[in-house]
Amino acid sequence: MNALLSVSDKTGIVEFAQALHALGIKLISTGGTAKLLAERGLPVTEVAELTGFPEMLDGRVKTLHPKVHGGLLARRDVPEHMAALKEHAIDTIDLLVVNLYPFEATVAKAGCTLEDAIENIDIGGPAMVRSAAKNWKDVAVLTDASQYAQVLAELKVGGLTLKTKFALSVAAFNRISQYDGAISDYLSSINFEEGNNTPVRQLFPAQSNSQFIKLQDLRYGENPHQSAAFYRDLHPAPGSLVTAQQLQGKELSYNNIADADAAWECVKSFDASKEAACVIVKHANPCGVAVGVDALEAYSKAFQTDPTSAFGGIIALNRTLDERAALQISKQFVEVLMAPDFTPEALEVFKSKVNVRILKISLPAGGMSDWDNGRNAVDVKRIGSGLLMQTADNHQLTLADLKVVTKVQPTAEQLQDLLFAWNVAKFVKSNAIVFCKGGMTMGVGAGQMSRLDSARIASIKAQHAKLSLSGTAVASDAFFPFRDGLDVVVDAGATCVIQPGGSMRDQEVIDAADERGVAMVFSGVRHFRH
Repeated sequence: MNALLSVSDKTGIVEFAQALHALGIKLISTGGTAKLLAERGLPVTEVAELTGFPEMLDGRVKTLHPKVHGGLLARRDVPEHMAALKEHAIDTIDLLVVNLYPFEATVAKAGCTLEDAIENIDIGGPAMVRSAAKNWKDVAVLTDASQYAQVLAELKVGGLTLKTKFALSVAAFNRISQYDGAISDYLSSINFEEGNNTPVRQLFPAQSNSQFIKLQDLRYGENPHQSAAFYRDLHPAPGSLVTAQQLQGKELSYNNIADADAAWECVKSFDASKEAACVIVKHANPCGVAVGVDALEAYSKAFQTDPTSAFGGIIALNRTLDERAALQISKQFVEVLMAPDFTPEALEVFKSKVNVRILKISLPAGGMSDWDNGRNAVDVKRIGSGLLMQTADNHQLTLADLKVVTKVQPTAEQLQDLLFAWNVAKFVKSNAIVFCKGGMTMGVGAGQMSRLDSARIASIKAQHAKLSLSGTAVASDAFFPFRDGLDVVVDAGATCVIQPGGSMRDQEVIDAADERGVAMVFSGVRHFRH
């Protein structure tokens, strides 16, 4: 049995080669890998010796030879193939270990030149991988060090199963697809200019080759007659929903996952080092959001906003869930509960509620000092036979960004409520109107065709929850086109308002705010969410 080893990332390769040698497997290798194995005392045949041709063109050509590809591609069950190998003195290659030049890591470096990128495009490696993967019944192909242990375990007990060989082949073709996609993405993102060897990359390449890995099939989609599956990015952001560990509960549904993502992205926008936050989501919209000194207070305040909608909702917290908060949450019907961690006592509370899906998701290590950490850089929406792509709405508003446009100046307390309301509004479907006070939502109007209707609905929800809107702060995700929207929220009890501004009738709305004696600030940023 012959094994050809040619790796760029040499993690674990010496130990793997030693184990192969101990099993009586002949080692063949290239360049740096061969040198490393020889230095460790392993008997290794260099590819140049096998082919009779030296590596040439600065290593660009070394394995592109019939003695390599013939050994990989020959079918052992076809007599003509084996006769051809014998005629040309070609040995079979039964195991191939290849990982590719680090193209992705190279182009990710600041200041990467076009020349650096091109020289890190592997040619011989992918060619060998494809040959071996095509002939999967006869050749095992390994493309990642994580595969070494399983392969060795099977070799030691009699050889690789066809199931394992097929899985290795699929993984190999997937790796080639990912590699070629990365090359296409990079080259499609640059505008070539002669003499400029450090090109500027466009955010959106001429061809997009996104790669996703299936995590699970789902029972159905949004509705029972729809099929669905859950995928993750090839390289998911830390702290994103796909990194969650499910500790208990039923299998997540399509709608559970969509709503859980909405809740988790919203709760991550609050600084866990400064305050506990809780977000309750129903049908992709926050129906209750609050901050407090601990998880219990944050949850209790968030639940007050809309107890009716919270029934069967998705709950996310940015702090460890302890027993006190768990006991309170357990009193309501909840579909999914998420937090960075859970105390053993909290998990014990939900042990009897076997259907509650409990997800543990670590917050991004960078915290609020790196606010985009753990968030998508680009949002994608599928439309008929195409995609809409945009940079994600990761804008974070600060006090310094606010522009007071009314005679009445907001108090320090009102400014904090306005920032809180604005942060929540960003996660509410447009048209969004959010009433807040004291670090909690008091009424949320979401997804209406008319901003007036959103304002009225938010007021009605507050009434149903028996919450007074007197002295509240209101956020509108887009400008008020007329004064009527402002009048509705002020009539409901709002005393300060935050909106983007930018309407042709801004002055009319400002005059209305002055007339009603309320403070209004412009954010200068719109937050449509469709």
